Amino acid sequence: MSKTEKHEFQAEIAQLLEIVIHSLYTDKEIFVRELISNAADANEKLQFLQQTAGTSILDPQKSLGISVTTDDGAKTITIADTGIGMTQAELVENLGTIAHSGSKAFLEQMKKHQNDAHLIGQFGVGFYSAFMVAGQVTVYTRSYRPDEQGWIWKSDGKTGYELEAAPDLERGTRIVLQLSEDDKDFSNGYKIEQIIKRYSNFVSFPIELNGKVVNTIQPLWTKNRSEITNDDYSEFYKYIAHDMDAPRYRLHFNADAPLAIRAVLFVPERNTELMTMSRQEGEVHLYCKRVLITPKAKALLPDWLRFLKGVVDSEDLPLNISRETMQDSALMRKLNEVLTKRVLKWLEEEATQDAEAFTKFFAQHGHCLKEGVATDWSHREAIAKLLRFSSSFTEAGKVTSLADYISRMPEAQKEIYFLSASDREAALASPDYEVFREKGWEVLFLEDPRDEFVLEHLHAFDGKNLVAAAKADVKIERPSDKPPGLGAEAVKELSEFLKEAFAERVGEVRASERLVGSPAAVREPEGAMNASMRRMMKMMGKEELSQAEPKPDFEINPDHLIIQKLDGLRRSDATLAKQVGVQLLENAMVAAGLTEDPRAMLGRLNKLLEKLLPSS
Repeated sequence: MSKTEKHEFQAEIAQLLEIVIHSLYTDKEIFVRELISNAADANEKLQFLQQTAGTSILDPQKSLGISVTTDDGAKTITIADTGIGMTQAELVENLGTIAHSGSKAFLEQMKKHQNDAHLIGQFGVGFYSAFMVAGQVTVYTRSYRPDEQGWIWKSDGKTGYELEAAPDLERGTRIVLQLSEDDKDFSNGYKIEQIIKRYSNFVSFPIELNGKVVNTIQPLWTKNRSEITNDDYSEFYKYIAHDMDAPRYRLHFNADAPLAIRAVLFVPERNTELMTMSRQEGEVHLYCKRVLITPKAKALLPDWLRFLKGVVDSEDLPLNISRETMQDSALMRKLNEVLTKRVLKWLEEEATQDAEAFTKFFAQHGHCLKEGVATDWSHREAIAKLLRFSSSFTEAGKVTSLADYISRMPEAQKEIYFLSASDREAALASPDYEVFREKGWEVLFLEDPRDEFVLEHLHAFDGKNLVAAAKADVKIERPSDKPPGLGAEAVKELSEFLKEAFAERVGEVRASERLVGSPAAVREPEGAMNASMRRMMKMMGKEELSQAEPKPDFEINPDHLIIQKLDGLRRSDATLAKQVGVQLLENAMVAAGLTEDPRAMLGRLNKLLEKLLPSS
C-alpha cells in the first residue's frame, strides 16, 4: 500500500482560495466551465505533442475527449480528460504551491488594485473554483510520459492537501468533487447539461455527460467557409438565435490584424422591437478559444447594432479569472471598433448587391441604424450610407439612398432637401414642396417621426448640407413679363392688415417667393425647433422650451385667387376679412405640423361658414 504524503498549503494559496471561494466568482456554476476549459487545454497540449516528432506518449492510440459524470446518490460530479496529465512534481507546483499556477501574479495584482477582481488576467487558477461547491476535491492524474506513474491529490481546500501514488491510473486527469450540502444540486445531470450547453458547447473535443455526447453543435467560426453548407449555417443560426426563420444576411469572417478574430454574425428576418414595442438586447456572444466568456456581450458592439445575432471568438482577450469581464477595456474598445467597421462594410456590400433585399432589411432594422446616426459620431458617415428614404423621385413604396439622391442633383442644386409628412400624399400636397416641384428638384419625404431628428444630427452628407424644405432658401423664378396678381402696394397693405389681425401669433407677414398652388404658408425662422423636435420636447415634459420658440412668419401668395379676393374683402368688410385671414393662418399652421390639435379651430371655422353662406 502506497504511503500518503500530507502537505500544507502555502500561505498565498490559502489566501487565493479564500478570494476565489468567497468573492471572485459571481455565479457558482462557473466551476463547470473552468474545469472543462482546463480539460480541453490538457487535451490540446497532448494533441500538440502528438504532432511533435520524437515525443514518446503513453497509450498514444487513446482518443482525446472529456467526460462528465454526475451521481445524485453520492452527491458527486466528476470531470475527466485524456490529455497531458501531471507528474507528482507538477501536481505540487500547479495545485499546492505558487510556482507555476500564476497564483503569485494573481495575488500581487489583487494587492495593487485593492482586491478588484475585474483587473485580474489570465492567471490559470480556474481549478480552485471547484472549492466553491465542493467540501472535498480529489484529483486522479497520470502524465503522458511513459515512465511516470499516476498520483492522487486530495484536499478540502482549507488546510492543505494529501498526495498518494496510484500506479494503475490511465493517462489524463480525473477530478472528483464531493459536493457540499448547499450545492448538492450540481449532481443533477440535467442541470449540468444545461450549463455545459451554455458555456462549453463549442469546445473542440467531444464532451460526454453520463455516457452521452452533449456538445453536438459545431463551432462554425473555426471552419473554412468552403466546408460549411447553407443547412449548417441555418442550423447554427437557429441554435444561437432561438429563431425558427432563416436569417436575412450572414457574415462569416476571420481577421488576424489588428486582432485575431473569428466571427459568424447574422441579421434576423424580422426585428422583434417592431412587434413588441420593447427594446431588445443584442445577442452576439463573446468566446475565447471556443469557450463562452460573456453571453450577450454588451460592450462588443454598439447598441445600435443590437439586431445582430451570432458569435465572436478572439484569442487575444486578456480575461479576468472569472472570464466574466474584460481586464483591458482599451482592447475591448478596439475589438468593438474592428467589428463595427467590418459590419458596416458588409451591410454596404449587401445593399449594393441586391437593393430590393436591402430595402426589406431596412424596413425591419433601419430604426436601429437611424439611432446610430444620432448617437455614434465616429461612424455617422458610414451609417448614413445605409439610410433609405422615400422621395419625390421614387415610386410609391420605393426608397433611395443619400448617395443616389446626390447623383441625380442638377448642377444648380447645392443642398439635400427633406420634408416631414405623415405620408407620401401629405408630402406631395404640402405648400413647402411646391417650389421644389416647380424647379424639378428632388425632396426626401420623411414619414418616420424620427427621420427629421436623425437628419438634423447628420447635418451633411458627402459635402452636401441637409436642409428642411420649410427652411430652404429656394425661390421661384417668376417670368419678368408676368405681373403678380396683387401689386406691391396692395401686398404691403394686406400684409399690414393681416399682421394686425393675427395680433402676436406671427413674426412677419410678407409676400412669398416659394408658393405656387397654395394661398398662404407659415415659415419658421432660422434656428427654430422643427415640429418633430417640438413634439419630443412635449413628450419629455419640456413643453415650456417649445413654447418659448420664435414665432413663425406668414407668407401670402399674391398670385392666388383667394389672396386677391381677401384683399378686396378687407376693403368692404374688414371684420370678415380678419376672420378669413385667421382661418388661412390656421390652415397653414396645420399644413406645417404646428397645430397639435386641429379640432380647436373647428368652432371658429363653423362661425366663419355661417357668415359666408347666404341666408335662406
